[in-house]
Amino acid sequence: MAVRSLRVLLFFSLVVLAFLLPAVAAGQDERPRVLAAHLDNDINPVTQDFLSNAIDRAEDEGFAAVVVVLDTPGGLASSMRGIVKRFLASEVPVIVYVAPPGSSADSAGAVITMAADLAAMAPQTNIGSSTPISLGGEDISEDLRRKIVNDAAAYVGELAREHDRNVAAARKMVTKAANYGARQAKELGLVEIIAEDIDDLLKQADGMTTVPKGLVLNTANALVEDVEMSFWERARDLLVDPNLITLMLSIGIIGIVVELWNPGLVFPGTVGAISLILGLYGLQVLPVSLAGLLLMLLAVAFWVAEAFVPTHGALTVAGGVLFVLGSLILFDPAGEAYQVSLPVAIGIALTLTVLLGIALTRVVRVARQPAAVGVHDLVGAEAVVQRPGIVRVHGELWRAHRRDDAPLARGEVVRVEAVEPDLQLVVGSPSSPTEEEPS
Repeated sequence: MAVRSLRVLLFFSLVVLAFLLPAVAAGQDERPRVLAAHLDNDINPVTQDFLSNAIDRAEDEGFAAVVVVLDTPGGLASSMRGIVKRFLASEVPVIVYVAPPGSSADSAGAVITMAADLAAMAPQTNIGSSTPISLGGEDISEDLRRKIVNDAAAYVGELAREHDRNVAAARKMVTKAANYGARQAKELGLVEIIAEDIDDLLKQADGMTTVPKGLVLNTANALVEDVEMSFWERARDLLVDPNLITLMLSIGIIGIVVELWNPGLVFPGTVGAISLILGLYGLQVLPVSLAGLLLMLLAVAFWVAEAFVPTHGALTVAGGVLFVLGSLILFDPAGEAYQVSLPVAIGIALTLTVLLGIALTRVVRVARQPAAVGVHDLVGAEAVVQRPGIVRVHGELWRAHRRDDAPLARGEVVRVEAVEPDLQLVVGSPSSPTEEEPS
């Protein structure tokens, strides 16, 4: 009995140790933790939320630093400024690391890098090209260009100055569209570190003091926790594609118009409503031009009016032109990174012009015609006797009899002479024999 009790006690002790040892080991691991947020995307409201949430988490959970692994072509100026403000207000050091090799921090990405507490780049990466351009990619008019460029240059220059970086080189990224490779950026004093990977970055950054916050980095041998955009964030990011927004709005227009003219179909209305909601979500996230939106609504009005006003297609063509123009300027406030492709706009406009122009015209034309259904349509039509007292006319079976009540021979052809109130047909003598067997 004593031996059995000893075995039970030993087994219980082993189980307790199995649970306690990992906790003890974790408690003894006092290495600093670093949160690495990977951003390989445009700068937009969705990615702004992603970076802001990463910094919030780092502050709440006591991370030693946040490393933003950045590769971006740029994006919205409003989202860029939101990210910059969050970096500047962060209570934990924010390190922007342009990586992996082959990546770039262009346009808004360069400004975000200048706002970081510590800027780093991997070999074979580049930074710069922050000159504002118009939606079509051409130079902005001289007066407006001077205003916008001076504002952007002052903004990035002040960020560089406050973080003890090369102000002149930073301003040239805006005024001259300068773009620097990693080693050149390091030599000019735009970034502090060139690192092969995150481990190398954290090793070099350890012990450095950030400017102007004066935070001392404790990153040597740190535990790195990677975080990327979630499925929902990627789905939201997909929905802010201007081309997709325009396509969703177009599908919504088609579906709802078809449902209005053919009540009860359900499917077109359902698909149209869902598409319209998704398109409106994109319009809510991205800044839009009221003029572009009004032009697109006017295009829809022209397409509908074509069905009621005989313009021989003039309103339909005008609607297509207005839709293209509205699409091209719809996201003008969003900047050059968010624009509807001209081929996409023309393709959607042509499709809508053809489908809505033909469909609505035919529907209204049919609605204006007198009813073509009625028993008076049967008078004068030929019928085939199926069996005594029953004839087939216009593909339908009707009760029938002769005026003199003479029998009807199966298979003979007769002619409808009248329709009685009880919907029986009065047929005349057979016009000609038929060789076909009844179906």
